Amino acid sequence: MPGADILIGIDAGTSVIKAVAFDLGGGQLASASVANRYVSGRDGAVTQSLDQTWRDCAAALRGLGEKVDGLAARTAALSVTAQGDGTWLVGRDGPVGDAWLWLDARAAPTVRRLAAGPANRARFEATGTGLNTCQQGAQMAHMDAHAPELLDRAEVALHCKDWLYLNLTGIRATDPSEASFTFGNFRDRQYDPTVIEALGLGHRRALLPEIVEGTRITHPLTRIAAEQTGLLAGTPVSLGYVDMVMTALGAGVYGGAGDVACSTIGSTGVHLRAVASRDVHLNDQGTGYVICLPIPGIVTQVQTNMAATLNLDWILGVAAGILSDVGQSVTHRDLVAHIEDWLAQSRPGQIVYHPYISDAGERGPFVNADARAGFIGLSAGHRYPDLLRAVAEGLGMAMRDCYAAMGPLPRELRLTGGAARSKGLRGILSAALDAPVRVSGRDEAGAAGAAMMAAVAIGAYPDMDACIAEWVTPLLAAPEAPDPDLVAAYGRLFPAFSAARQSLPPAWAALAAARAAGTAPKGDRDDQGQ
Repeated sequence: MPGADILIGIDAGTSVIKAVAFDLGGGQLASASVANRYVSGRDGAVTQSLDQTWRDCAAALRGLGEKVDGLAARTAALSVTAQGDGTWLVGRDGPVGDAWLWLDARAAPTVRRLAAGPANRARFEATGTGLNTCQQGAQMAHMDAHAPELLDRAEVALHCKDWLYLNLTGIRATDPSEASFTFGNFRDRQYDPTVIEALGLGHRRALLPEIVEGTRITHPLTRIAAEQTGLLAGTPVSLGYVDMVMTALGAGVYGGAGDVACSTIGSTGVHLRAVASRDVHLNDQGTGYVICLPIPGIVTQVQTNMAATLNLDWILGVAAGILSDVGQSVTHRDLVAHIEDWLAQSRPGQIVYHPYISDAGERGPFVNADARAGFIGLSAGHRYPDLLRAVAEGLGMAMRDCYAAMGPLPRELRLTGGAARSKGLRGILSAALDAPVRVSGRDEAGAAGAAMMAAVAIGAYPDMDACIAEWVTPLLAAPEAPDPDLVAAYGRLFPAFSAARQSLPPAWAALAAARAAGTAPKGDRDDQGQ
């Protein structure tokens, strides 16, 4: 489009749906957002309205138009990424009920059944992805066994970004990243019959949409979508990859010399390293993900912690609760400001903390729904700063555990998320890996990653390497070298962390059984002999 000088990245996350405008050189111009909405059920269901999600996305784009003069005429292209996994079923007349999100736990019994089956290792070898309740394949297998009418009414099974792409362009499609880690093979980025049959979904193959590579193919914005978003009909739209790798791409998971990795340390912990497809390390435990990047022959190996800074929120909440009980009110921000001081008052490597604070247990680099957080090594001399440091070190140990499951530890770490703002936390994470840390100055990495795909698709850059050189590399701060004393301390701490983690499952199982017995209705208990 003549005079078009803006790219729009849409990032429809679990919490917020964002529309972000960038100039063609990667500078962020403005953003607009709408809070996302989903519903949790007592049976483990977590669902989201498809129609409401599209309305919220359109509202975010209209909001962006209110902030950027002449946005519609200036938009060269837009791209969309979104929360991954989950199942968004669409039939002849529109959505088939609400979407099952990645948070939905209803497929747990089906995951256990399939994971124990003889075909599961072959499925893992093809996808590089451990089976869990988040995934569309597991959810569809569960639906097929327990609610087949949902699949019977559907014509296509999409993911969140695919649903938004359908509304933007009228095209039913998915991208190579989600297609291959769910139903395909990361080596050729196509659907794999072995995987589909391992999930018991051969008879549902027709529900899987066309795979579209968004750095090469765009579709025009429809007239109806243009009316709803305030943009111009015909604007090229690129289908981005899943948000996990779009965020990593925008933050620097690929580019530069040596073995680099990228971790997002937010509420959850996401740890990725970019490798050639031929160099993927598949662990014996069958966990993690292999997710393609929009770069030929390059994929990310991924391990994810169910909880990261949620552990810090918990330990800070303990302090807030005690202070409140004695009449001293403090905010979360007040306590966060003291983290650096508390770290300075404590000695490193004295206590093991396993950061499995989530009620869902852990999924990386092992899967155990019963796993729970805990301290090991407390003594009478330990005080609150020691506990806080142990929690922070637990995040570093869990990160190291995840990267060790993917092969040799990386030689450089690019860091995003809330933890990246704390110098003390950055130092702990850097020393845990014995690798320098670099922080990206990019505010909206996920939307930027999507917009980078659109930039390549319309020919603003000849390839993704050229786009990274202008959009990503200049925003990386100088490397922060790890403290040698901390490196030595954490080298001694990790064997204790690992040994305890491997020995605790029987205790976790016993605690889970005890809790279940303690919360069961009275009539369900064994009252014999009373």
